[in-house]
Amino acid sequence: MDDWCPDALLAAKNAGPGGTVSVVLPARNEQDTVGEIVAAIRAELVVGVALVDEIVVVDSGSADRTAEIARAAGARVVSREEILPRVPVEAGKGEVLWRSLLATSGDIVCFVDADLRRFDPAMVRGILGPLLTDPAVQLVKAAYDRPFGGAGSEVAGDAAAEVGLPVNGGRVTELVARPLLNLHWPQLAGVVQPLAGEYAARRELLAGLTFPCGYGVEFSLLIDTLRIAGLDAVAQVDVGSRHHRHQDDQALGRMAGEIWQTALMRMGSAQRAAPYRMTQFQREDGVLRPSTHDITTVERPPMRTIPEYRQRFSVG
Repeated sequence: MDDWCPDALLAAKNAGPGGTVSVVLPARNEQDTVGEIVAAIRAELVVGVALVDEIVVVDSGSADRTAEIARAAGARVVSREEILPRVPVEAGKGEVLWRSLLATSGDIVCFVDADLRRFDPAMVRGILGPLLTDPAVQLVKAAYDRPFGGAGSEVAGDAAAEVGLPVNGGRVTELVARPLLNLHWPQLAGVVQPLAGEYAARRELLAGLTFPCGYGVEFSLLIDTLRIAGLDAVAQVDVGSRHHRHQDDQALGRMAGEIWQTALMRMGSAQRAAPYRMTQFQREDGVLRPSTHDITTVERPPMRTIPEYRQRFSVG
């Protein structure tokens, strides 16, 4: 990512087809990290060099001080319920990303997860680079290492290796997403982090794609971009390491279920529209007890089909 000089990117932005840039942080109870991320992006990429035109935090029902802290750090904060209020809100990350298209104005939209630690705004600069310098590129994914220190913790890569911990925390990526891609979409086998929450794309592309409401959203956007625009429209940039909070295995199991469902829908499976419940087990007071969870199958239509979006962006 150090190859993308801020001044050179600004010149490319001003001279080329890139246009304006919006950075979106979907956030739910991220008061410990969201302020630092927003402040860093604002200091380096808004004030330092005018590469980013707006920073928008879309609050997904936080019960903590996420919105207050993000606003104080310099972001515009909107709640998911404020955006397209006539449409009832569905739970899930994809729902927030879909609604964010109506709450932002940039020709390029850059998504950044709000739980990152040790955040370096050079990550944003890196994933914007190909979009600002190559008009053929439509979607750019961040590629990185994911040091893993267990659920709810983080350990730097070298430190993790010293204590015998894996340096790649992408368990759902390696056990679910990568096998699916290699089996069914081998053109995308070279994507290092297909489920990366840090990526940027042209608004025109995003507005034409369906968005799964849950955790299948990153997987679907990658596959659908390949289908619509071809492999040459997809790029990735190595941004080093990504440090964030890790989820427990049961939460990751439910995430994996959503990604499988997303894949089935894109393979034309007869099961693609079938909602289902996942049963998991946990020992409580010496007894294994089941718990069931709904796996979301709801997908939002392309935003460019929504009347409010068409009116705001003069979609013909």
